[in-house]
Amino acid sequence: MITEIFKYYGLDWLSMIFSLIAMILLGSKIKWGFVSFMFANFTWILLGLFLLNSYAIVLGNIVFLITNTRGFIKWNSQPSKI
Repeated sequence: MITEIFKYYGLDWLSMIFSLIAMILLGSKIKWGFVSFMFANFTWILLGLFLLNSYAIVLGNIVFLITNTRGFIKWNSQPSKI
């Protein structure tokens, strides 16, 4: 059973932990949650490329990485006027 839990060398668990921390931080209106999500995206990209051979996971997490980077950068910017 322990081998099944660490089948992907703990990277899947690490990604999940980073994602949970990110949700807690962003839910508390702390912008560093985006950075935690970026770490999760990076580890999911590694998993998708090297262990799972899943281009969908890679592509999805590249898009998420871009949106999380954008969210972090725009956190304190002024709202645009329409």
